[in-house]
Amino acid sequence: MSRGCAAPCCAGCGGAGPPTGTASCPGSPSTSAASAGEARTLRYVPESSQDKIIPDEAVLETLLRAFAALFASDLGRQAPVLAARPEIGRKYGEPEPGRCEEAARGPQEVLFQALGFGLARRHSSLPAAGTGVFLSRGGARRGAVVAMYPGTVYRKHEPIFFQSLGNPFIFRCIDGVLIDGNDKGLSRAVYRSCSRRDQLGPFQMSDVSWLTAAPQNPLAVGQYVNNCSYEKAANVCYQEFDVPSCFPVELKQYLPNIVYSHDIQSPLRCVVLVTLRDIKQGEELFSNYYTVIN
Repeated sequence: MSRGCAAPCCAGCGGAGPPTGTASCPGSPSTSAASAGEARTLRYVPESSQDKIIPDEAVLETLLRAFAALFASDLGRQAPVLAARPEIGRKYGEPEPGRCEEAARGPQEVLFQALGFGLARRHSSLPAAGTGVFLSRGGARRGAVVAMYPGTVYRKHEPIFFQSLGNPFIFRCIDGVLIDGNDKGLSRAVYRSCSRRDQLGPFQMSDVSWLTAAPQNPLAVGQYVNNCSYEKAANVCYQEFDVPSCFPVELKQYLPNIVYSHDIQSPLRCVVLVTLRDIKQGEELFSNYYTVIN
């Protein structure tokens, strides 16, 4: 699997043609054997504000549509939430016996019905790249949100040294915020601990299922999207997204990110992957990891 620390993509690349160059990653939070000696693609962003290729409102709309569908398909498991906030049940309808079949379809089927595509992790089409992410069903139009980068969110001053050792899943945002997408070892333990800390009664503030073999949010596979190559051009790019305060509390259980600490009150940082062109069933997702900001 080709991994390294990353910065978000920009709109200017467009995902067409071969990579424009190679670069190491100045200020990289980790250096791993997986990234040593490999050529890395380069993407240029004139200003940090120009890294978004779709509006935040479009990202929010997609996440709300997907998460609401996941919640509504699994109302039986949401009994503690519905008991604490009965008005939430009125939004989605009360659990019905007939919905057992809908819930049995699973999150992947719900995602397909809500967004028109499915995702699968399997061996990459790139030699020696390990695991990759494929569009397993349906299709995605240009500008669609197709994945999320899960993990613990660290601000610049927060300790991540030990978590970063030998860790090829650290993503670096434009402003220096880091997201640790490793689902094993110390990184896994830290994420679980932070998630338990932030739970409010029956309300989970983050999704921990991406750490397991049965994720409840099928979008949370962005850490397994491989870097593009000279043969495989990028077809998705990273885009940062700060979760607004109005985000429904019952749907936060599907957010695959959690802050390391609450020393500074700020919106939760998420990173989504947005398509640079139409993507068809069976295609593997490829991104650009590195960005130079003027």
